[in-house]
This record gives sequence, C-alpha cells and structure tokens, in this order.
Amino acid sequence: MDTENRPVLTGLVALVGVAVAIGLLGGLAVLVGVKATGIGGSAESSDEPSTSATFRLPRPSETSTETAPEQATEPSPGTEPTSEAPAEGISLSAAQQSVSPMQQIGLTGTYQAGEGSVLQVQRMEDGAWADFPVTMSVSGGTFATYVLTGRTGPNKFRVVDTDSEVVSNEVTVTVG
Repeated sequence: MDTENRPVLTGLVALVGVAVAIGLLGGLAVLVGVKATGIGGSAESSDEPSTSATFRLPRPSETSTETAPEQATEPSPGTEPTSEAPAEGISLSAAQQSVSPMQQIGLTGTYQAGEGSVLQVQRMEDGAWADFPVTMSVSGGTFATYVLTGRTGPNKFRVVDTDSEVVSNEVTVTVG
C-alpha cells in the first residue's frame, strides 16, 4: 500500500489507533481506581457490614407465630386514662391549616397495622371523595407526602388503604 498517495487514509488510521490506545489506557486507569478505592465490592453477600454503597436486603428469618397473652393494667390512682387511636387505624394530620394556592400541603400520619401498604390521597369534591393524583407507602408505621392545589376555600383530605379500604380521619386545609 502506497501511503504517500493516500495521506487522508493514513491520518484516519493513525487517529483510530490513537483513540483505541487512549480508550484502553483510560479503561485500565478506571479499573485500577475502582479496585484501589473498593467501589463496587464483590457480588457475594456477607453477614459483615460493609462500607460500600450497595443495596442489600436483610436475610429472612423464622418468626414465631405465638404471642404472649396481653395483661390488663389499671391506671395508677390520680392519673387519667389516655385515649389513643386504634393501632389498626390510619391517623392523618396536615402540617398547615392555611396555604396560598399551589403551596405545598404536608400530609403525614401513622398506620401501625399497614406496613408496606399503598395509601391513596382523596379530596372531597362536590359531596363525594375523589382520588387525588398522589399515593404513598407506609414504612415503619408512618407515611408522609405533600399535595398542591389551586382550588381555593376549605379543602378536605383523607387517605385510604388501596388494599383493605381502611380510611383515615379527615383534615381540612384552607387554600387562598
């Protein structure tokens, strides 16, 4: 092949060769850097805690289905009994009582019996509950989200468990 008569082809071949060499050296440098810093870790799981940023699920363990019998306790003299929401109910609260149109309305609450449940936010519209385009999950017995609305005046919200149809209390937030 006569390279003197084809300088463009010679330059193109040289350019591709340099690009391949730089790519290989760059990849090797990244590989060495990853190994040196310990990023990525191994694909094997271990019981020991690790400082790598990988997601690991806990290993399943056997749980006992037996429960200890509950013992009734009477309040000590001079104390008032406290009324608490039932453990299986959904308790909802709003962070704000009044907001401007399209300002965030924080909705938080507890649902002890609903771990992993998906909750649908609903708003009272024309005398009936309508789904609001917001859902959230229950984690650790609690949930939190926010909604935005431009509908002025009192807005009533509640949440409903999409599986069991358990509903929360209503909260009212005035927009405007």
